[in-house]
Amino acid sequence: MKNQKGFTLIELLVVVAIIGILAAIAIPQFAEYRQRGFDARAKSDLRNVATAEEAYFVDSEVYKSCTQADCKTLLPGIANLSDGVSLSMTGTTSGFTGTSKHVSGGSGITFNWNSNNGGLDGL
Repeated sequence: MKNQKGFTLIELLVVVAIIGILAAIAIPQFAEYRQRGFDARAKSDLRNVATAEEAYFVDSEVYKSCTQADCKTLLPGIANLSDGVSLSMTGTTSGFTGTSKHVSGGSGITFNWNSNNGGLDGL
């Protein structure tokens, strides 16, 4: 029996407890990072479409209203928009407003853009 080598039950339980504690800390942090990533997609799409609105205004002197489905075809320079983002732009004669939200994985916050107030509202 003296030549047998291995871990004791106590050592194994301590290792399992440490792994459990680390997992309990890491999993909620990962979910939060993922949520912030989805929100960043929604903000980025809103900024890109706002820039395209301004580029369109330079050429046509009017702002366009569009949704995510048709912004790619109506506005210049929009090749791709993120999956899962709901985006809507409303053009007026003096400016435009827009909203975006990641519907499947974000925090549920709707981001607003108002060209008359200087851009991204709130956040």
